[in-house]
Amino acid sequence: MPCNFVSSRNKATAIWCRRLTWYPGSCSNSAVIVLKGAKGLHGRSPKIIRLHLSSAYLLTAHLLSFKAMAEAPTIDVSRLIDDRRINRFNVKLLVISFLFVLLDGYELTAAAFAAPYLVREWEITSLAALGPVFSASLVGVAFGAPLFGYVGDRFGRKVAIIGSCLLFGAFTLACIKASSSTELLYLRFLAGIGIGGLLPNITALNGEFAPRRIRATLIIIMFTGLTFGGALPGLISATLVPTYGWQVLFLIGGVAPIAFAILAIFLLPESLKFLVLNKRSRKSIVDIVRALSPTLAIGLNTRFVVQGESGYSGFRPKLLFTGRLAYLTPLLWVMFICCQMAFYFTNSWLPTVLATAQVTASHAAIATSIFQIGGTIGGLALARPLDKHGFKPVAVLFALSLPIVGSLGFLTGKEPLLMAGVFFAGFCLLGLQLGLNAASALIYPTAFRANGSGWAFAIGRVGAVSGPILGGVLLAMNLPLHHVFLLLLIPLGVGTAASVVITRLSGSGFQDGTRVEATTRQGNRE
Repeated sequence: MPCNFVSSRNKATAIWCRRLTWYPGSCSNSAVIVLKGAKGLHGRSPKIIRLHLSSAYLLTAHLLSFKAMAEAPTIDVSRLIDDRRINRFNVKLLVISFLFVLLDGYELTAAAFAAPYLVREWEITSLAALGPVFSASLVGVAFGAPLFGYVGDRFGRKVAIIGSCLLFGAFTLACIKASSSTELLYLRFLAGIGIGGLLPNITALNGEFAPRRIRATLIIIMFTGLTFGGALPGLISATLVPTYGWQVLFLIGGVAPIAFAILAIFLLPESLKFLVLNKRSRKSIVDIVRALSPTLAIGLNTRFVVQGESGYSGFRPKLLFTGRLAYLTPLLWVMFICCQMAFYFTNSWLPTVLATAQVTASHAAIATSIFQIGGTIGGLALARPLDKHGFKPVAVLFALSLPIVGSLGFLTGKEPLLMAGVFFAGFCLLGLQLGLNAASALIYPTAFRANGSGWAFAIGRVGAVSGPILGGVLLAMNLPLHHVFLLLLIPLGVGTAASVVITRLSGSGFQDGTRVEATTRQGNRE
């Protein structure tokens, strides 16, 4: 459009006119519409003319920006992750995460193997006096899981993982200087906060990088590190403690996570979905996308999105009960409590039960290992069905645990059958726990996935702490062993009912965070 209505003496206004000719197509046409309104400016002051023309210029610039965004290539990172095959990036992440979880398993059992030596050195009257020390780390986990879940959703999974490792590494290392059970109790509680913070964030990180079709499988493989880590203190206790003292258990347990935390700064990636949703470093996003798909073309104007999800906008506990989560979260918590109560009851008192059944000490140790091996196999067996059918295999395993666990008390005089029963009890109970750990990362959206997992782990500790206490009370009542194990059918029955209900309500297969995110936003508007 010619600018003949503008005085040629006004050079600044002429410059605005020329700028408008730089924008082709629909953008300049839109500016022309604005300029047509300038016909009435003939004879007006140069200041008014410049104001009108600058408005046209800004409008054109904005329109051009919107047009460029619309035409820029867009990459949905959720689809990128789900549609691709496993490559070196995933294997590297899985190995690193497995080692982190292995450290977690080591920390949870190290104090138990130091206990016999502490009793002698500190002249403690009985092992029972160390019971609160064993529970202290579990209580710390209940605080640390939601605390670091918040950190993970707010500042990133990587930050939370490194922070939690440094925390439990430092306080585990400090256990070397403990001189009483009271000091050790406080140190184990503080270490437990860090232990609890690791699991929800490492779970969320792996869930956000795993293709949807095998997400549960990769998470469960990662969690088998718990069983391997739980076995390491026994090996160290037998080989190194006689020479270097009980302190070596906490020395290894403290130095290893600190070293891993330092390595994680350089080796552990941040969650790609977290980076995109929260508009973090573009360079980090591009580097991770290229590691996931080296052949993918990425331009300077390429946009990255997570379709159907939004970034972190503050966490409130009520988000865990919005939309579909109104029934998913409470039922998941019930299953966590029931499973952990039965698992920790059996795991803690199995050696005592076997001794009461007149099983030799060597065979009792073998049975304890069989219980852990059965759990590892159970978790791996649950993995693929969990990916394909959602909570259905969880309900099946809960139902199978009823007759298997209930029969343990009737097999005390038949050692081969008892060993088989212990194996299948581990298959069900620990297999369930590994499956529920994976499920906690699959039902929540990225914006509060670490919070969701963290609260599930924390609530589950109610069962973890109460299970051994309940076992001690029942055994102190001198009840027959078959009565003790039959009473375990109560929490397992409740867990079975909860798993059946959640299966009926959620249908086949896990919904990803997109649907939950949509219902959450709708619930917030209401």
